[in-house]
Amino acid sequence: MAEVATFATSDQLLVVIDPLAHRTDGESVRIAKDVLSAGAATKVCLPDGPDEFARALARRGSRRPVLVGDDHALTRAVSLLHRQRELAECVLSMVPVGRVLSLADSLGVPTGAVAAARAVLEGAERRLDLLVDDSDGVVLGALRIPPVRDLDAEPAGATAVGAGVSRPWLRTCQSLVRTLVPARGTLPAVSGPSRLRVEVDGATLVDLDQPVEAVSVTPGATGVAEVEVRPSSVGAEAAPLRAEGRTVTVSGAHFRYRADATVSGPLRRRTWTVGEGGLRLVLPGR
Repeated sequence: MAEVATFATSDQLLVVIDPLAHRTDGESVRIAKDVLSAGAATKVCLPDGPDEFARALARRGSRRPVLVGDDHALTRAVSLLHRQRELAECVLSMVPVGRVLSLADSLGVPTGAVAAARAVLEGAERRLDLLVDDSDGVVLGALRIPPVRDLDAEPAGATAVGAGVSRPWLRTCQSLVRTLVPARGTLPAVSGPSRLRVEVDGATLVDLDQPVEAVSVTPGATGVAEVEVRPSSVGAEAAPLRAEGRTVTVSGAHFRYRADATVSGPLRRRTWTVGEGGLRLVLPGR
């Protein structure tokens, strides 16, 4: 993680407020708007859905986008900018508001509305590593692959796009449908450890003959991913296997993984590559 510069933001800001944040904690949203408006020229946008959210980002011009929302709003914006090949050119800021804020916190964004808004105005741009997978998906924080039984029953991608515009009645219906009808491609939960092959820069860290309890892959700070594999053990606990590398490939029989508050899979193979300095995020100055 490298600090680029501390900039006094008399910049023009595009404040994009996720509707879910507005409904969840309207007071924090109001506070954030007041602090930002007092310190910079702001244009406030309250998109009504994913399409308007995408259009607001696309039409940002020279304004620096400030996301007011939770982890899903952040990952949605990053994914959109990545698919448009504009992520490397865009400096993002965030005021976390909502119930799912663990990713923002792990990236170093203050979780209080006032502190986060002040960081937007007075903070420093930092370049953070991320992971890009072979389906053009982006991971900002750690991803983990536990046995299927340890993952929520939430279908893959259910919270990735449009989470901020769900209606209560729609969530109720979706929950009922998931209860009555298994998601397409969902497999029964396993009762034991997973059998996976984990390769780091082409070298096998663990193979299919060694059951594993968990795998985690985390973007590091030096252009490599940190990989940890916890083998299954009988009796004494087995020591975790660790490695670092620019590419990580996991293959096996129908595994799923959780990353950035979203569950993906099942799938048989996935490769992640480190995008060094791929996320430009404003964080509190040092």
